[in-house]
Amino acid sequence: MKLADFDFDLPEDRIATRPVRPRTAAKLLVVEGQEAAFRDLHVSDLPDLLRAGDRLVLNNTRVLPSRLAGMRRRDSDSGTGEAKVEVTLLDPQPEENVWTALIKPLRKLRDGETVEFGAGVRAHMLSRDGAGLARVRLEHGEETVEAALALVGAMPLPPYIAAKRPADEQDRTDYQTVFARHSGAVAAPTASLHFDEDLLEAIRARGVDFTEVTLHVGAGTFLPVKVDDPAKHRMHAEWGEVSEAAAAEIRATKAAGGRVIAVGTTALRLIESAARKTGEVAPFAAKTDIFIYPGFEFRAADGLMTNFHLPKSTLMMLVSALMGRERMLTAYAHAVGSGYRFFSYGDASLLLPSTGK
Repeated sequence: MKLADFDFDLPEDRIATRPVRPRTAAKLLVVEGQEAAFRDLHVSDLPDLLRAGDRLVLNNTRVLPSRLAGMRRRDSDSGTGEAKVEVTLLDPQPEENVWTALIKPLRKLRDGETVEFGAGVRAHMLSRDGAGLARVRLEHGEETVEAALALVGAMPLPPYIAAKRPADEQDRTDYQTVFARHSGAVAAPTASLHFDEDLLEAIRARGVDFTEVTLHVGAGTFLPVKVDDPAKHRMHAEWGEVSEAAAAEIRATKAAGGRVIAVGTTALRLIESAARKTGEVAPFAAKTDIFIYPGFEFRAADGLMTNFHLPKSTLMMLVSALMGRERMLTAYAHAVGSGYRFFSYGDASLLLPSTGK
Protein backbone atom coordinates (compact mmCIF):
# COMPACT_ATOMS: atom_id res chain seq x y z
CA MET A 1 0.00 0.00 0.00
CA LYS A 2 1.43 3.35 -1.14
CA LEU A 3 0.19 6.90 -0.77
CA ALA A 4 -0.10 7.17 -4.55
CA ASP A 5 -2.69 4.36 -4.47
CA PHE A 6 -5.21 6.90 -3.13
CA ASP A 7 -4.61 9.65 -5.65
CA PHE A 8 -7.07 10.81 -8.30
CA ASP A 9 -7.50 13.76 -10.67
CA LEU A 10 -9.78 16.51 -9.42
CA PRO A 11 -10.46 19.62 -11.52
CA GLU A 12 -10.20 22.86 -9.54
CA ASP A 13 -13.76 23.83 -10.43
CA ARG A 14 -15.13 20.79 -8.56
CA ILE A 15 -14.11 22.28 -5.18
CA ALA A 16 -17.17 23.91 -3.59
CA THR A 17 -16.69 27.22 -1.81
CA ARG A 18 -20.35 27.63 -0.81
CA PRO A 19 -23.02 25.03 -0.02
CA VAL A 20 -26.12 24.58 -2.12
CA ARG A 21 -29.43 25.80 -0.73
CA PRO A 22 -31.50 24.29 0.65
CA ARG A 23 -29.09 21.94 2.39
CA THR A 24 -30.97 18.87 1.22
CA ALA A 25 -30.62 19.86 -2.46
CA ALA A 26 -27.03 18.56 -2.47
CA LYS A 27 -26.43 15.60 -4.76
CA LEU A 28 -26.08 12.15 -3.20
CA LEU A 29 -24.09 9.36 -4.85
CA VAL A 30 -25.25 5.95 -3.62
CA VAL A 31 -22.55 3.27 -3.70
CA GLU A 32 -23.72 -0.22 -2.74
CA GLY A 33 -21.62 -3.36 -2.59
CA GLN A 34 -19.09 -4.11 -5.29
CA GLU A 35 -21.28 -4.67 -8.34
CA ALA A 36 -24.42 -2.52 -8.08
CA ALA A 37 -24.69 0.45 -10.41
CA PHE A 38 -24.10 3.85 -8.88
CA ARG A 39 -27.24 5.88 -8.21
CA ASP A 40 -27.28 9.64 -8.68
CA LEU A 41 -29.81 11.06 -6.24
CA HIS A 42 -30.14 13.97 -3.81
CA VAL A 43 -29.84 14.21 -0.04
CA SER A 44 -33.60 14.80 0.07
CA ASP A 45 -34.00 11.19 -1.18
CA LEU A 46 -32.29 9.81 1.92
CA PRO A 47 -35.51 8.70 3.71
CA ASP A 48 -36.29 6.36 0.79
CA LEU A 49 -32.85 4.76 1.07
CA LEU A 50 -33.23 3.85 4.74
CA ARG A 51 -35.25 1.11 6.39
CA ALA A 52 -37.29 0.96 9.56
CA GLY A 53 -34.95 -0.24 12.29
CA ASP A 54 -31.89 1.48 10.88
CA ARG A 55 -29.99 3.93 13.08
CA LEU A 56 -28.11 7.06 12.01
CA VAL A 57 -25.24 8.13 14.25
CA LEU A 58 -24.79 11.92 14.35
CA ASN A 59 -21.86 13.94 15.66
CA ASN A 60 -23.33 16.79 17.72
CA THR A 61 -20.11 18.77 18.16
CA ARG A 62 -20.34 22.54 17.73
CA VAL A 63 -17.73 24.49 15.76
CA LEU A 64 -16.11 27.42 17.54
CA PRO A 65 -15.36 30.59 15.53
CA SER A 66 -11.74 30.02 16.43
CA ARG A 67 -9.88 31.96 13.72
CA LEU A 68 -8.81 35.29 15.21
CA ALA A 69 -7.20 38.23 13.41
CA GLY A 70 -5.35 40.57 15.75
CA MET A 71 -2.50 42.96 16.29
CA ARG A 72 0.79 42.45 18.09
CA ARG A 73 2.10 45.60 19.72
CA ARG A 74 5.77 45.65 20.68
CA ASP A 75 7.54 48.35 22.68
CA SER A 76 11.24 48.73 21.94
CA ASP A 77 14.02 51.28 21.94
CA SER A 78 13.23 52.05 18.33
CA GLY A 79 9.56 52.72 19.05
CA THR A 80 6.35 50.72 19.07
CA GLY A 81 6.16 48.00 16.44
CA GLU A 82 2.81 46.68 15.27
CA ALA A 83 2.17 43.57 13.21
CA LYS A 84 -0.94 41.77 12.03
CA VAL A 85 -1.12 38.22 13.36
CA GLU A 86 -3.69 35.47 12.79
CA VAL A 87 -4.27 32.94 15.56
CA THR A 88 -6.31 29.79 14.97
CA LEU A 89 -7.13 27.94 18.19
CA LEU A 90 -6.79 24.18 17.80
CA ASP A 91 -7.07 22.21 21.04
CA PRO A 92 -7.85 23.24 24.63
CA GLN A 93 -5.18 22.10 27.08
CA PRO A 94 -5.57 20.91 30.71
CA GLU A 95 -4.38 24.28 32.01
CA GLU A 96 -7.18 26.81 32.25
CA ASN A 97 -7.62 28.95 29.11
CA VAL A 98 -4.53 27.44 27.45
CA TRP A 99 -4.78 26.27 23.83
CA THR A 100 -2.52 24.91 21.17
CA ALA A 101 -2.71 27.28 18.23
CA LEU A 102 -1.56 27.86 14.69
CA ILE A 103 -0.09 31.35 14.38
CA LYS A 104 0.60 33.12 11.08
CA PRO A 105 3.25 34.41 10.81
CA LEU A 106 4.75 32.74 13.86
CA ARG A 107 8.06 34.56 13.39
CA LYS A 108 6.37 37.87 14.26
CA LEU A 109 5.49 36.76 17.78
CA ARG A 110 7.98 36.18 20.59
CA ASP A 111 7.32 34.11 23.69
CA GLY A 112 5.70 36.35 26.31
CA GLU A 113 4.15 38.74 23.78
CA THR A 114 0.43 39.40 23.34
CA VAL A 115 -1.92 39.62 20.38
CA GLU A 116 -5.02 41.77 20.85
CA PHE A 117 -8.25 40.95 18.99
CA GLY A 118 -10.61 43.58 20.39
CA ALA A 119 -13.53 43.38 22.84
CA GLY A 120 -11.06 42.58 25.62
CA VAL A 121 -9.95 39.33 23.98
CA ARG A 122 -6.20 38.67 23.70
CA ALA A 123 -3.79 35.77 23.42
CA HIS A 124 -0.52 35.54 25.35
CA MET A 125 2.23 33.57 23.64
CA LEU A 126 3.59 30.91 26.02
CA SER A 127 5.80 28.66 23.90
CA ARG A 128 6.23 26.99 20.53
CA ASP A 129 7.27 23.57 19.31
CA GLY A 130 9.36 22.42 16.39
CA ALA A 131 6.31 21.59 14.29
CA GLY A 132 5.10 25.17 13.91
CA LEU A 133 2.45 25.08 16.64
CA ALA A 134 2.24 27.35 19.67
CA ARG A 135 0.74 27.33 23.14
CA VAL A 136 -1.23 30.44 24.03
CA ARG A 137 -3.25 31.60 27.02
CA LEU A 138 -6.55 33.15 25.96
CA GLU A 139 -7.79 36.10 28.00
CA HIS A 140 -11.45 36.98 27.57
CA GLY A 141 -12.63 38.85 30.65
CA GLU A 142 -15.88 37.69 32.18
CA GLU A 143 -17.24 36.26 28.94
CA THR A 144 -17.29 32.52 28.35
CA VAL A 145 -14.85 31.32 25.72
CA GLU A 146 -17.70 30.69 23.29
CA ALA A 147 -19.23 34.14 23.85
CA ALA A 148 -15.84 35.83 23.48
CA LEU A 149 -15.03 34.02 20.25
CA ALA A 150 -18.48 34.87 18.89
CA LEU A 151 -17.53 38.55 19.27
CA VAL A 152 -14.15 38.49 17.54
CA GLY A 153 -13.68 35.15 15.79
CA ALA A 154 -14.39 33.80 12.32
CA MET A 155 -15.29 30.26 11.34
CA PRO A 156 -12.14 28.19 10.66
CA LEU A 157 -12.90 27.25 7.08
CA PRO A 158 -10.76 24.48 5.58
CA PRO A 159 -7.55 25.62 3.85
CA TYR A 160 -8.89 24.85 0.37
CA ILE A 161 -11.81 27.26 0.94
CA ALA A 162 -9.91 29.86 2.97
CA ALA A 163 -7.41 30.15 0.11
CA LYS A 164 -10.22 31.24 -2.20
CA ARG A 165 -12.20 33.58 0.07
CA PRO A 166 -12.34 34.76 3.70
CA ALA A 167 -14.94 33.45 6.12
CA ASP A 168 -17.99 35.70 6.46
CA GLU A 169 -21.18 35.96 8.49
CA GLN A 170 -23.00 33.41 6.34
CA ASP A 171 -20.44 30.76 7.28
CA ARG A 172 -21.56 30.98 10.92
CA THR A 173 -24.75 29.25 9.77
CA ASP A 174 -23.50 27.27 6.79
CA TYR A 175 -20.55 25.70 8.67
CA GLN A 176 -22.65 24.54 11.62
CA THR A 177 -24.98 21.55 11.82
CA VAL A 178 -28.60 22.01 12.89
CA PHE A 179 -28.00 19.60 15.80
CA ALA A 180 -24.74 21.16 17.06
CA ARG A 181 -24.85 21.11 20.88
CA HIS A 182 -21.42 20.73 22.48
CA SER A 183 -18.77 23.35 21.65
CA GLY A 184 -15.21 22.31 21.00
CA ALA A 185 -14.63 21.59 17.30
CA VAL A 186 -12.44 23.65 14.99
CA ALA A 187 -13.80 21.91 11.89
CA ALA A 188 -17.33 20.83 11.04
CA PRO A 189 -18.56 17.24 10.67
CA THR A 190 -19.37 18.15 7.10
CA ALA A 191 -21.65 15.29 6.04
CA SER A 192 -24.04 16.50 8.73
CA LEU A 193 -24.27 19.94 7.11
CA HIS A 194 -26.73 18.46 4.60
CA PHE A 195 -29.44 17.90 7.22
CA ASP A 196 -32.25 20.27 8.13
CA GLU A 197 -35.16 19.78 10.53
CA ASP A 198 -37.57 18.68 7.80
CA LEU A 199 -35.20 15.95 6.62
CA LEU A 200 -34.63 14.72 10.17
CA GLU A 201 -38.40 14.49 10.68
CA ALA A 202 -38.90 12.64 7.38
CA ILE A 203 -36.26 10.11 8.39
CA ARG A 204 -37.90 9.59 11.79
CA ALA A 205 -41.20 8.99 10.03
CA ARG A 206 -39.58 6.07 8.19
CA GLY A 207 -38.93 4.36 11.53
CA VAL A 208 -35.24 5.21 11.58
CA ASP A 209 -33.67 6.07 14.94
CA PHE A 210 -30.93 8.56 15.77
CA THR A 211 -28.05 8.39 18.20
CA GLU A 212 -25.91 11.43 19.00
CA VAL A 213 -22.23 11.17 19.89
CA THR A 214 -19.60 13.89 20.25
CA LEU A 215 -16.22 14.09 18.56
CA HIS A 216 -14.57 17.50 18.68
CA VAL A 217 -13.04 17.67 15.22
CA GLY A 218 -9.53 19.12 15.25
CA ALA A 219 -7.45 20.84 12.60
CA GLY A 220 -5.56 17.56 12.22
CA THR A 221 -8.37 16.41 9.95
CA PHE A 222 -6.77 18.61 7.25
CA LEU A 223 -3.16 17.54 7.81
CA PRO A 224 -1.65 15.94 4.70
CA VAL A 225 -0.08 12.51 4.73
CA LYS A 226 3.65 13.12 4.24
CA VAL A 227 4.97 9.54 4.20
CA ASP A 228 4.91 7.24 1.22
CA ASP A 229 3.81 4.33 3.41
CA PRO A 230 0.44 5.40 4.87
CA ALA A 231 0.74 2.87 7.70
CA LYS A 232 3.51 5.08 9.15
CA HIS A 233 1.27 8.16 9.31
CA ARG A 234 0.27 9.27 12.80
CA MET A 235 -3.19 10.75 13.31
CA HIS A 236 -3.93 13.87 15.33
CA ALA A 237 -5.78 12.90 18.54
CA GLU A 238 -9.31 14.26 19.05
CA TRP A 239 -11.56 14.06 22.10
CA GLY A 240 -14.78 12.12 21.78
CA GLU A 241 -17.59 10.70 23.88
CA VAL A 242 -20.07 7.88 23.38
CA SER A 243 -22.43 7.90 26.33
CA GLU A 244 -23.68 4.75 28.01
CA ALA A 245 -27.13 5.36 26.52
CA ALA A 246 -25.70 5.90 23.03
CA ALA A 247 -23.66 2.71 23.21
CA ALA A 248 -26.72 0.75 24.34
CA GLU A 249 -28.80 2.13 21.46
CA ILE A 250 -26.21 1.09 18.89
CA ARG A 251 -25.85 -2.38 20.37
CA ALA A 252 -29.65 -2.81 20.40
CA THR A 253 -29.94 -1.85 16.74
CA LYS A 254 -27.28 -4.33 15.70
CA ALA A 255 -28.82 -7.08 17.82
CA ALA A 256 -32.18 -6.48 16.12
CA GLY A 257 -30.64 -6.69 12.65
CA GLY A 258 -30.82 -2.98 11.84
CA ARG A 259 -28.05 -1.11 10.10
CA VAL A 260 -25.87 1.38 11.98
CA ILE A 261 -25.00 4.13 9.51
CA ALA A 262 -22.54 6.80 10.61
CA VAL A 263 -23.18 10.31 9.33
CA GLY A 264 -19.66 11.51 8.67
CA THR A 265 -16.21 10.03 9.11
CA THR A 266 -15.94 11.62 12.56
CA ALA A 267 -18.95 9.70 13.87
CA LEU A 268 -17.62 6.51 12.26
CA ARG A 269 -14.14 6.91 13.74
CA LEU A 270 -15.62 7.50 17.18
CA ILE A 271 -17.93 4.49 17.30
CA GLU A 272 -15.18 2.27 15.89
CA SER A 273 -12.89 3.57 18.65
CA ALA A 274 -15.56 2.67 21.18
CA ALA A 275 -15.76 -0.88 19.78
CA ARG A 276 -12.04 -1.67 19.74
CA LYS A 277 -11.78 -3.40 23.12
CA THR A 278 -14.76 -5.75 23.14
CA GLY A 279 -15.90 -5.93 19.53
CA GLU A 280 -19.09 -4.01 20.26
CA VAL A 281 -19.71 -0.36 21.03
CA ALA A 282 -19.09 0.46 24.70
CA PRO A 283 -19.19 3.80 26.56
CA PHE A 284 -16.18 5.91 25.63
CA ALA A 285 -14.83 9.28 26.79
CA ALA A 286 -11.23 9.90 25.77
CA LYS A 287 -9.02 11.08 22.95
CA THR A 288 -8.79 8.88 19.90
CA ASP A 289 -6.18 8.80 17.14
CA ILE A 290 -7.69 5.82 15.34
CA PHE A 291 -6.47 5.52 11.75
CA ILE A 292 -8.73 3.57 9.40
CA TYR A 293 -7.20 2.34 6.16
CA PRO A 294 -7.63 -0.79 3.97
CA GLY A 295 -7.43 -3.94 6.05
CA PHE A 296 -9.31 -2.40 8.99
CA GLU A 297 -11.94 -4.59 10.64
CA PHE A 298 -15.19 -2.67 11.11
CA ARG A 299 -17.06 -3.63 14.27
CA ALA A 300 -19.67 -0.88 14.61
CA ALA A 301 -20.61 0.78 11.33
CA ASP A 302 -22.62 -0.91 8.58
CA GLY A 303 -22.58 2.12 6.33
CA LEU A 304 -21.44 5.72 6.02
CA MET A 305 -22.79 8.98 4.68
CA THR A 306 -19.88 11.26 3.85
CA ASN A 307 -18.75 14.05 1.54
CA PHE A 308 -16.08 13.64 -1.14
CA HIS A 309 -12.53 13.80 0.16
CA LEU A 310 -9.08 15.06 -0.80
CA PRO A 311 -6.80 12.90 -2.95
CA LYS A 312 -4.19 10.99 -0.92
CA SER A 313 -5.93 11.91 2.36
CA THR A 314 -6.58 9.76 5.41
CA LEU A 315 -10.31 10.10 4.70
CA MET A 316 -9.87 8.72 1.19
CA MET A 317 -8.16 5.77 2.86
CA LEU A 318 -11.06 5.42 5.30
CA VAL A 319 -13.73 5.15 2.60
CA SER A 320 -11.47 2.74 0.71
CA ALA A 321 -11.27 0.58 3.84
CA LEU A 322 -15.06 0.45 3.95
CA MET A 323 -15.83 -0.10 0.27
CA GLY A 324 -12.57 -1.18 -1.36
CA ARG A 325 -9.99 1.04 -3.02
CA GLU A 326 -10.86 0.24 -6.63
CA ARG A 327 -14.57 0.65 -5.93
CA MET A 328 -14.01 4.11 -4.43
CA LEU A 329 -11.66 5.28 -7.17
CA THR A 330 -14.30 4.26 -9.71
CA ALA A 331 -17.00 6.03 -7.69
CA TYR A 332 -14.90 9.20 -7.46
CA ALA A 333 -14.23 9.13 -11.21
CA HIS A 334 -17.99 8.88 -11.72
CA ALA A 335 -18.55 11.80 -9.33
CA VAL A 336 -16.00 13.99 -11.13
CA GLY A 337 -17.48 13.17 -14.52
CA SER A 338 -21.04 13.76 -13.29
CA GLY A 339 -20.38 17.21 -11.86
CA TYR A 340 -20.45 16.43 -8.15
CA ARG A 341 -19.07 19.17 -5.88
CA PHE A 342 -16.21 18.14 -3.57
CA PHE A 343 -15.05 18.68 0.02
CA SER A 344 -16.62 20.41 3.02
CA TYR A 345 -19.30 22.43 1.22
CA GLY A 346 -19.77 19.86 -1.52
CA ASP A 347 -22.12 16.98 -2.25
CA ALA A 348 -22.44 13.68 -0.39
CA SER A 349 -22.21 9.95 -0.85
CA LEU A 350 -23.97 7.06 0.87
CA LEU A 351 -21.66 4.07 1.17
CA LEU A 352 -23.28 0.69 1.90
CA PRO A 353 -20.76 -2.19 1.74
CA SER A 354 -23.43 -4.88 1.54
CA THR A 355 -26.39 -4.75 -0.82
CA GLY A 356 -28.18 -7.60 0.91
CA LYS A 357 -27.87 -6.63 4.57
